[in-house]
Amino acid sequence: MTTTPERTDPPYIADERTMLESWLDFHRDTLAVKCAGLDDEQLRTASAPPSDLTLLGLVRHMARVERGWFRNVLGGEGVPPLYLTADDPDGEFHDLDKADTAEAFATWRAEIAHARELARDRSLDDTGLHRGKDEISLRWIYVHMIEEYARHNGHADLIRERIDGVTGD
Repeated sequence: MTTTPERTDPPYIADERTMLESWLDFHRDTLAVKCAGLDDEQLRTASAPPSDLTLLGLVRHMARVERGWFRNVLGGEGVPPLYLTADDPDGEFHDLDKADTAEAFATWRAEIAHARELARDRSLDDTGLHRGKDEISLRWIYVHMIEEYARHNGHADLIRERIDGVTGD
């Protein structure tokens, strides 16, 4: 069972970097809030048929996305993607009956911490390479990550409501 995390509203007035980082952290925390208080079985529940999305799958997906954009694009680390295989490019969403929930949350948190560290001393104009050819700025990565979390948090909201009726922002 996960505990309810603290979530801080982004400031209404701030410089660009503070605004981007605050909104990204808000959405990271929102996904944690959507998962809070559920047991392993509930986190694995695909509650909005015909979709097979689960909260655990979304956590694993966001760990993979954090790793891809920050470690591989911005940091150029070349680390392998999480959870997927050549046979299953969406592996983070599949075979969840075998998935270790604690590992998934720990990996997600570790990827967030690594992302923060990689971005800490960089300019928003600093770039990394996407697919080895396209320059992508840290600013773009922040905006994309906010969009990615916001979209999936909408999914998480519906999944959670179908599991136990809990709603909210």
